[in-house]
Amino acid sequence: MTDSQAPAARHTGALGTNPTAAAPAGARTAADVVTPEVVAQLTRGVVGSGRTANHTPFTGEKLADLPESTPEDVAEAFARARAAQALWAATSPRARAAVLLRFHDLVLERQAEVLDLIQLETGKARLHAHEEVLAVAVAARHYGRKAPSYLRPRRHTGVVPVLTKTTELRQPRGVVGQIAPWNYPLELSVGDALPAFVSGNAVVMKPDTETALTALWARDLLVEAGLPAGVFQVVLGDGPVVGPEVVRHADYVSFTGSTRTGREVAQGAAARLVGVSLELGGKNAMLVLHDADVDRAAAGAVRACFSSAGQLCISIERLYVHESVADAFVERFAARTKAMRLGSALAYGADMGSLVGERQLETVKRHVDEAVAKGATLVAGGVHRTDVGPLFYEPTILDGVEAPMSVCTEETFGPVVSLYRFTDEDAVIEQANATPYGLNSSVWTRDGRRGHAVATRLRTGTVNINEGYAPAYGSVQSPMGGMKDSGLSRRHGSEGILKYTEAQTVAQQRLIPLAPSFGMDDERYAALMSTSLKVMKTLRLR
Repeated sequence: MTDSQAPAARHTGALGTNPTAAAPAGARTAADVVTPEVVAQLTRGVVGSGRTANHTPFTGEKLADLPESTPEDVAEAFARARAAQALWAATSPRARAAVLLRFHDLVLERQAEVLDLIQLETGKARLHAHEEVLAVAVAARHYGRKAPSYLRPRRHTGVVPVLTKTTELRQPRGVVGQIAPWNYPLELSVGDALPAFVSGNAVVMKPDTETALTALWARDLLVEAGLPAGVFQVVLGDGPVVGPEVVRHADYVSFTGSTRTGREVAQGAAARLVGVSLELGGKNAMLVLHDADVDRAAAGAVRACFSSAGQLCISIERLYVHESVADAFVERFAARTKAMRLGSALAYGADMGSLVGERQLETVKRHVDEAVAKGATLVAGGVHRTDVGPLFYEPTILDGVEAPMSVCTEETFGPVVSLYRFTDEDAVIEQANATPYGLNSSVWTRDGRRGHAVATRLRTGTVNINEGYAPAYGSVQSPMGGMKDSGLSRRHGSEGILKYTEAQTVAQQRLIPLAPSFGMDDERYAALMSTSLKVMKTLRLR
């Protein structure tokens, strides 16, 4: 670590202290990790006739020069993927699943490599980068074990039992176009691609350029695990240029990002009558009920609000606390927040890292400054920590937030949470639902039955009881996704893989046709079929 990268020993402000995590002696730097040899290895096969670059949020320095794709390059990538997909689709689901299981082992064995890349490209603390490793390994294990079952042919009762044999098949869609975001560059790139691959598709992925090395590392590892290289194509470039081209060529589109861009992606896919999966924005709420364990809730709120510096679609931005426990909760939550260590070392120890870019920093500053100017109170944070790095911002708690403050309704996507006190449970559920978003929510209570009852009334795709987001997201047999403006379709579970397939019904008629036969006239045939339907209902046939 150079002197310019070394964090300050401590920052003391009027609102409290936020220590920084010291870098270990001999810590690795960007130059140690992103060598010319590494870049050459990871960018092999990327279709790009131009040049672009990515940078690290920790210092702003350039990490690597990368290929940049033109619209013609995107078309070539899809042509390569289509050429490889047919043979891959002919491979048995069990053989395809075995690739995922080998990938699972490689990710865990070589996680130190990708942890460095994730940190350098996103500015995350290492523990938050490790969440991505865990999520990808869990998804690889799940689909590696369950994909053959999800994809197996299924027999159904035909229109005439015994005489009609009906089988449901699952055919791959072809080439999936995937547009992945910058905030979780391992999990939201390859993590979403795994079920597409195991169901027999090829993928053309457009990761965010600033976090492309992480996605390229995952591609390299999947190929090492046995995935045919042609099946996984990567294109890089400016979103408004390359993104629409991916949508234009894809047989199915997977997109994670903002609601505004998600609408554009959906419109482009709809014009071509291809399916689309969208995970979009959120303004997620956490409810601390009157019987909650205040200490546990305060510790959980730190994780829920400030993991990955709040740059997580399912993190908490609105915190509703029952009046009877509000003072005790705020005291404990604020103390934990002020004690969080900021740091940029490629090592465990920091509690929070950097924001990813100037745009995120400006949104955070605008939301906080406007709220304070309009009467909100800073309970903790509110400081741009240039002593640690150009894009570091202290984890921030705002009290007294009211409409029309932007932070009240707009997604901040940063380390900022607004506090609201309540007394009426019905009213607070209504408040939590009073948003166009519906991605994730959290309920804290000692009474599991009460928590479940509240959860069923929240209009979000996932609800976590006594945790912020990890239990629902990590339970990969269950679907995860958003309601309302937070998206369409789901990842994980059966829905997360079957969306990458087309259902095909094959029906074989045996012995007699479904038409008048054996000299039967139309009237007698119609009467026979009507009687048969009544009998089948009596026999409770489905």
